[in-house]
Formats: sequence, C-alpha cells, structure tokens
Amino acid sequence: MLSDMSQADTPPDRAHVVVGGAAHVRTFLGGTVRKLAVGPMDNNAYLITCTTTGAQALIDPAADSDALLALVRAGNSSARLDAILVTHRHHDHVGALWDMHAVTGAPVAVGDADADEVARACDVAVARRLRHLDTIAVGALTLGAVELRGHTPGSTAFVLAAPDLPVQVFTGDSLFPGGIGKTTSPEDFRSLLGDVRSRLFDRLADDTVVRPGHGDDTTLGHERPHLAQWAARGW
Repeated sequence: MLSDMSQADTPPDRAHVVVGGAAHVRTFLGGTVRKLAVGPMDNNAYLITCTTTGAQALIDPAADSDALLALVRAGNSSARLDAILVTHRHHDHVGALWDMHAVTGAPVAVGDADADEVARACDVAVARRLRHLDTIAVGALTLGAVELRGHTPGSTAFVLAAPDLPVQVFTGDSLFPGGIGKTTSPEDFRSLLGDVRSRLFDRLADDTVVRPGHGDDTTLGHERPHLAQWAARGW
C-alpha cells in the first residue's frame, strides 16, 4: 500500500559515502545495514547483519576485498558471511567476488538471467539462480528478490523489510536518484521503466529507501513525481 503522498517532497537521508571513507551505518531492531564505497567507479557495497543471530549478507562485492572483509568483520567479529548477493553481472559490481567467496566460503546468489555470465567471468559457482519474488534468509531477517529487467537481463533488486525501519531497496544500477539505469535499446528502456514502476513504485510506500549501486540514497516518494518525466525522456 502506498503511503500519504505528502511524504513525496521530504528530503531523504542520502547516506553519502566516499571511497576510502567510513561506512554509513543504519541500525534497526534486530539488525544493521552498512554502506561502503569501493573501487574506481565509486560502487556501493552493502552489508546486512542480523544482530539476533550474527548472520550476514553482502550485496555487490564490487572491489577492494580487504575493505570488504573489514566491513564484514565490523558486522560480526568472526567474519561470518552467509550469502553474497549480486544485483547484476557488470564487472564493476563483481570485482571482488572471487576473493570474497574464496575467503569466506559464502554461497553466491545472482539473478537467473545473469548467473551464467557471473559464473564464467568470476570463476565462481552460483549457488542460487534467483527469480522474481524469491526470498533469501539472513538469520531472522528476510530479503526479497525483485527482477528489474533492462539494465541487464537478470538485474535484481533486494528488498529488506524489518520492524522500525523504512523498507530498504538495494537497486544496483536499475534505479538511482533522478532516474532509472542505463539501457541500450528502447525495448530495454521500456522493460526497466515498466518493472521499476509496477514492482517498486506501485507496491511500496513513499518512505521506502532506494539504495543504489553508486552514489547517494533517495526515497521512492522523492522520485515519484518525476516518473512521467523519465518516461518522456526515453532511453
């Protein structure tokens, strides 16, 4: 259900991070979300920690495995990692995948249509080929997989809902402040905009936090007034 549209103009907490800087930490009942900027393309990596069980999931091991391992240890001093989730197959989002998988042994989960390319490019086994509305348990927390087809065929967002926390959507390169991600054809543009509209904006509240693969956070309410402009702008 959508929340009151009066929230649409509320400035979001942008959770700004820079490469080499500290992680942004958001704490909630039963967990934390850490955001860290890594690599030459200023990618965001996210660590979700269930503080009830110690379970953890890392989203997009983009680069700098040393920094990512330090992030994992910040969430759990034993460096426990239960899953590595990949939003899409592009190289800048998986640059440290091999290292993180090798060191932690965490199983890798990727959207089905991108899984073969990730496995080939990174020389890792993909343990789960995710499909739309699959769920991933992180201890007592649950992430939902939402296919957002267009930036790549298997692009997948991960949705976290928990008590006393606005819904968090980790969108990779499918949705940013100011628009959807890059596409290479009108068909892919229509597919991505359609999925973003119907699977995110039509289903989630305005205070839902968009946590993109690069740059600052935003909210669905902050971006909602611009949907028609995005459609008119085209690919």
